Amino acid sequence: MKKLLIALLAFAGFMGAENRFITIFIQDKPFFTEIADTPEKQAKGLMFRSCINADYCMLFVFADEDMRSFWMKNTLITLDIIYLNSDRQIVDMYCSVPPCRSDPCPGYTSALSARYVLEIRGGTAKKLKLKIGDKIFIPID
Repeated sequence: MKKLLIALLAFAGFMGAENRFITIFIQDKPFFTEIADTPEKQAKGLMFRSCINADYCMLFVFADEDMRSFWMKNTLITLDIIYLNSDRQIVDMYCSVPPCRSDPCPGYTSALSARYVLEIRGGTAKKLKLKIGDKIFIPID
């Protein structure tokens, strides 16, 4: 299944020298993770995607911990937005955030400073019973 996903992403033009992917673990479940580590990738995020697999997510990586705010402009799918500190511990999350259908789009700001932000398919955090304080295994610095 993962090989099929990689092939589909490559065909769709998402995979290239500029994109990086890793596997993270939420609890004991692996997630194929696209890294958003540049301002351009972070600005685009998961915009314009009509679907993502249940085991797919995007990880936004920032140089430091700070208050983070995300919105759903041009996002076509419902997402869970999970804010993590430098220790990869959940400090805040918004579950089943709907796409923004008209301007102005609301912002979803972290309650505490975050270094990482994880976007996963809407409803996944509830299915996994994630809560503030849980840790997520992310194998990057």
